[in-house]
Amino acid sequence: MKITYIHHSAFLVELETVTLLFDYTEGNLPKINNKNPFLVFASHRHGDHFSEKILEFKKEHEKTRYILSDDISKGRLPKELLSDVAFMKPGERKGFCTSEGNFTDPSLQGENGGVEILTLRSTDEGVAFLVKAEGMAIYHAGDLNNWRWEGEPEDWNDHMAKQYSHEVDKLSDMHIDVAFLPLDPRQENAFCLGFDEFMRKVRVSHVFPMHCWGDFSVIRKLKDMDISAPYRDRIMDIREDGECFIIGQETGFYGK
Repeated sequence: MKITYIHHSAFLVELETVTLLFDYTEGNLPKINNKNPFLVFASHRHGDHFSEKILEFKKEHEKTRYILSDDISKGRLPKELLSDVAFMKPGERKGFCTSEGNFTDPSLQGENGGVEILTLRSTDEGVAFLVKAEGMAIYHAGDLNNWRWEGEPEDWNDHMAKQYSHEVDKLSDMHIDVAFLPLDPRQENAFCLGFDEFMRKVRVSHVFPMHCWGDFSVIRKLKDMDISAPYRDRIMDIREDGECFIIGQETGFYGK
């Protein structure tokens, strides 16, 4: 599996039979393999997670298909594209057949491969995605996070924490090969609350911080904290846009 950090919360994931792009808004994309389906995800309508630029990909890559949160208005898409789009609400499950290039009933995926997509409810807007393909599980949180803010009423912050725990607990019995999780410096002392809870509850092999607003120093800050001791060796160090990582399914090896 090859993973390229594009920008902010955008990642390109290249597998043997399919290419996945999450929450692209800007940045340089590597050359896309036109032989495989190109699945483009957008977790919600916010401008730092969804851009209409992604609608242009279909012109260059015939096998482009879109998986969008249902809070993104259909009116923002050209009518001719709608047949290539799956809108997903929280708690939904869909399948995609890589050999035929279309969306399917996920119960028909079976052992024939393909992609299975599940969604969780975000604590902000839209959904988080859990994608299963080629025997691997890939999680992109979107804006599903414990958004605790100084200045908000304590009962609001407590409700946020409960909502977040409720969603994360749905993944507690799973093994996830790769997770993309928010680590937002704007939250100040609460910057790692959601990240830490996720890593303590879910078995994750490799975790990529995102939503850092260009301040990658928060990655080192978390790794230097005592709370990260159980999982700090699984946190990937991102230093710049365009950085690439290779992850092996069996060995767990990663490189750049």
